[in-house]
Amino acid sequence: MGDTLSAGVETGTPVSEEGGLRKHIGDLLRYVARYRRNALVFVLLLTVGTGCTTLLSLSLKFFIDYAIVPKDWTMLVAISGVLVVCFFVICAAQVWRDYLYAGLAANVLNDLRSDLLRHLQSLPLGFFARTPLGDLLARFSTDLSAVEYGLDYGVRDAVAALLNVAFTMAGLFFLDWRLALVGVAGMPLCLIGPRILGPRALKSGYQLRGEQARLAGAIQENLSAQPVIKAFSLTNKMRDALIGQGKRLADLAARFAFLSAQTERTPNFAMMAFGIMVLVVGGIMTFNGALSVGSLASFNALFVTMNLHIETVSYAVPALLQAAAGMRRIRELLDEKPSIVELPGSKPLPRLAGSIALDHMNFGYAAGQPVLHDISLDIPRGFKVAFVGPSGSGKSTILKVILRFYDPLAGQVLFDGHDLRAVQLDSIYHQFGIVFQESFLFNLSIRENIRLGRPGASDAEVDAAAKSAELDPSLFGASGFDTVVGERGERLSGGQRQRVAIARALIRDPSVLVLDEATSALDPAAAAAINETIARVAGGRTVMAVTHRLQDVGDFDRIFVLERGRLAESGTHAELLARRGVYAALWRRQAGVSVSAAGGTGRITLEALRQIPLFDTIDDASATTISAQLVTEHVPADSIVIRQGELGSKFCVVVRGKLAVTQVNDAGETRELATLVDGDHFGEMSLVSAVPTNATVKTMTPSILLTLQREQFDQLIRHNAKLRERIDEVMRQR
Repeated sequence: MGDTLSAGVETGTPVSEEGGLRKHIGDLLRYVARYRRNALVFVLLLTVGTGCTTLLSLSLKFFIDYAIVPKDWTMLVAISGVLVVCFFVICAAQVWRDYLYAGLAANVLNDLRSDLLRHLQSLPLGFFARTPLGDLLARFSTDLSAVEYGLDYGVRDAVAALLNVAFTMAGLFFLDWRLALVGVAGMPLCLIGPRILGPRALKSGYQLRGEQARLAGAIQENLSAQPVIKAFSLTNKMRDALIGQGKRLADLAARFAFLSAQTERTPNFAMMAFGIMVLVVGGIMTFNGALSVGSLASFNALFVTMNLHIETVSYAVPALLQAAAGMRRIRELLDEKPSIVELPGSKPLPRLAGSIALDHMNFGYAAGQPVLHDISLDIPRGFKVAFVGPSGSGKSTILKVILRFYDPLAGQVLFDGHDLRAVQLDSIYHQFGIVFQESFLFNLSIRENIRLGRPGASDAEVDAAAKSAELDPSLFGASGFDTVVGERGERLSGGQRQRVAIARALIRDPSVLVLDEATSALDPAAAAAINETIARVAGGRTVMAVTHRLQDVGDFDRIFVLERGRLAESGTHAELLARRGVYAALWRRQAGVSVSAAGGTGRITLEALRQIPLFDTIDDASATTISAQLVTEHVPADSIVIRQGELGSKFCVVVRGKLAVTQVNDAGETRELATLVDGDHFGEMSLVSAVPTNATVKTMTPSILLTLQREQFDQLIRHNAKLRERIDEVMRQR
C-alpha cells in the first residue's frame, strides 16, 4: 500500500518552445472552438460582408460595361439598387458579427479565468509557498489582458484581413486592367457615431475597470486564504463565488467591447456610404460621357484594398505574439500537476474514535532535502498534545503533514488505522477546527466569517459558537456580529480576530482542535485570555498545538519535542524537565524572561543572563547592574531591529515575540538564517566591536525586547576587568 500511495514531488511542467506562435495561438483557438457555432456564424458573416465589400469595388466594371457604355438606364438603376442592398447587408453583417465576437471573446476569457481558478483551488499549499503571489496575480491581469488584446486585434483582424485578401485576389484574376479609385471624403459624417456612442462606451469602460479591480482584490484574498479555505472545506463555495464574479465581469467586458467596436465602426459606415454615393453619381456622369471606362477603376480599387488588408495582417502579428506569450504563461499554470489528490475509490473518513498515529513518517519539501526523519508517535483521542522545539526543528511541518496539506515521502499518517492518502480529502478537513497564528478573516461581517466554518449554519448556531469563544456582540456597537471586519480583519484587535477564528473552528464541531501558534502574535494579556478560552472549549476534543512558548503547554497530556527534524523526546512537562534534555534547556531559557502583569515591562533573571556566553562568568553585582540597564522596547510586527551592513549599536534579549534573521549574499539573494523566539538573544557582537552587522533581524510578530546600548556597556566594562577578560576570550573564539 505504501508504494501505491507514495507522494509525488511537485514539479512544474514546462511548456515546449516547439511550435512557437502557432502552438500557443492553437491553445487559444481550442478555447474558441468551445463556441464553434458562434465562431462559424462569425466567419459566415465575415464572408458575407467581405463578399459584399468586394462587390462594391467590382461594381465599377458592371456600371461601365453593362450600364453606362450601352446606355441602359434600367441596368443602372438595378446596379444602384444592388449597391444600396449591399450597403445594408454589410452594415447588418458587421454589427451582428461585432456582437457575436464581443460575446465570444468575453466567454473565452471567462473560460480561461475559470479554468485557472479551478486549477489553483486544486493545487496544494506547497505550490503557493514556492510561487510568488504577484506572479499568480499577473496570470489573471497582464497575461489575460494580452490574450484579450490578441483576440480583439490579432485573431479577429487577421481572419478578416485574410478573407479580404482571398476575395480581392479572386477579383483581380477576374479583371483585366486597372483603374484609379476616386477617394472619398466623409469626415463630417464620421463624427456622428463617436458623438453618440463615445460617452456610453466610456461609462461602460469605467464600470469594467472597477469590476476588474474588485475581482483582482477577491482573487488576491482567495490566494492568501488558501490554508483557511482548505482547512474549512471552502473550496467549492469560494470557487463558485469567484466564478460568479467573473461572469459579471464577462458581461461588462462584452458590453464594453461591443460599444467600443461600434464607436470605431460608425465612421467606416459613413465613409462607405459616401463612397457608394460617389460611385452612383459617378456612374450617372459616366453614362452621360463625363467619366471613362470602369474595369481599370475596379481593378485599382481591389488592388489597393488587397494591399491594405495585407498591411492589416502584419499589424495583427504583434497582438498575436502578445496573446501567444500570455497563453504560454497561462498554459504553464494549467499544466501544474496537483500533488495532493484523491485516489479512485477513496471513502469518507469516519469521525476520530481511537487515535492519530505517525508510522515511520519521513517528509521533505523537495526531493533530497528531508525535513522530518522517521517520526513515529501516537495521539489518543481526547489528549492534549503539543509539538515544540527549537526554530527550524520541523514542528509546524509535522502539523501540515497531519492535516494532509502535504503527503509524506515515506511512512504513513493514520486516523484510526486509515491512511489519510486513501480517504476523501474533505472528510479529513471536516475532522479539524484550526486556529492559525494569523487567522485569515474575509472582508465580511463577523457573523459570516464564523459561518464560513460551516456554511449553512443558522444564526443561532453562529451565536452559540461566538458565545463559546467569548465574543460579546456589544463590543462591536449597534451592528454587533453584523459588523464588517475589513480586509484581513483589520478593524478588529488581534484578540478579537483570534476569538472569531476560534468560533469559526468550533462551529464545525471538530473532533480535533488544532492550534498553530495561536497566541504568538498577541500581547501577553490577550494571549493569556485566549489560552483560557481555548482550555475551556477544548474539553473532550483532541487538541494538537504547535507553539514556541512552553508555558502555554505545561498542563498538556503529552509534549513531543522535535530537534533537527527528529523526535528527540516526549512526555509530560514534569517528565521532560526531569530528563534534563532538549525540552529542559528550552524551558530554562524561556523561564528566565517574563513580562509584567500589565504587559509593559520585560524582565530577565540573573541565572538566564548568565546563560548568555558573554555574561556567563560575571559576578552577581555586575549581573545586577547589567539587568538594571536593560531597557524594555515594544516593537511592532514587520519592523527591522538590526539592518545588515549598518554598525551595530545594541544587544537584545527576546522576551516575547518572533523575529526572522536573514542575510543577503553577494549575488543579492536573501537567505533565512534563523528564527528567534522567547529567551533568544542577538547583537552581542555589537557590544564589543564597532563593525557592520552581517545579518538583518526583523520582527515577524509584535515583540517585546530587552536592549542594552553599547555606550552603557562600555561604561560597565571599564570598571570590570573580569568582564573585559571574558569579552576578549569570546572574541578570540569567534
